[in-house]
Amino acid sequence: MTDPPISRLTATDAHAMAWPDLVWAHFSRPRYGLFDERVAAAAAAGYAGIGLFHEEYARLRQEEGRSAAQIAEVLDRHGTTIAEIEVARGWWATDDDGRAAYARQEDWIFEMADHFGSRYLQLIGGTGFDLASAYDQLGGVADRCAAHGLLVGIEWLPYTNIPDAATAQRVVQAVDRPNLGYCADIWHHTRGANDLDQIRALEPERVFSVQMNDGPRDPDPGLDYKADCLAGRVPPGEGQFDCVGFVRLLMEMGVTAPISIEVCNPALWAGPIDQAAQRSADGMRAVLAAATS
Repeated sequence: MTDPPISRLTATDAHAMAWPDLVWAHFSRPRYGLFDERVAAAAAAGYAGIGLFHEEYARLRQEEGRSAAQIAEVLDRHGTTIAEIEVARGWWATDDDGRAAYARQEDWIFEMADHFGSRYLQLIGGTGFDLASAYDQLGGVADRCAAHGLLVGIEWLPYTNIPDAATAQRVVQAVDRPNLGYCADIWHHTRGANDLDQIRALEPERVFSVQMNDGPRDPDPGLDYKADCLAGRVPPGEGQFDCVGFVRLLMEMGVTAPISIEVCNPALWAGPIDQAAQRSADGMRAVLAAATS
């Protein structure tokens, strides 16, 4: 990582994105590879920006040998940018190796924020540590992110120690940083607590990301939660989730975050990338139209 910081390489301002702008989330595609195709497909389908996993960014820089400027050239060619960064984990580590591993994540994350003007970082909890004892560490994450212009959203995941919106809210209120808020993912809502009162209780101005997808009402009995959520999603409107009701509630609350489309589905990955991007965007636009009718 030798490129000097550049304040803005891309023409698209991620910080100006708001509801109902669409972002094509990183995990709507396989974790690694085909960056240029990802950008082109997202732009053609009318997404305002893309998400990018910091490990994929590191791979582009180290394995493919691309500079940040070369990556920005691809984005500029299609009039888009890296709006969101996936995903900070391990921030709670207290041992030297764990802290060093997390610091390496932040190196890449902050390089992305500085070069591309990204607005948002996704963060998740984990297991095997006391959540309350890590509040100071999380506050440090938020403070460092603020210095790079990043909002931080906690994505609650039922298989972690931040399993639902109510727990995420307790964390956010305890840590008390202005750039620390929530990611409301309809999958983890529906397949988790499935409690609209928990969503309704969130401070709308702290919902920094909304992740939309769809799926079958019942889990795949042959998969654990994590495997299922990385394989069973379909574009909004194509499954059995109440996408229209979820979107309508967020609108009534006054949520203004852009909408990130995260459809993890190997069958879609196997097909043409431009069709996957368009299908998910069209599905979300149909949900938005139904929610406002």
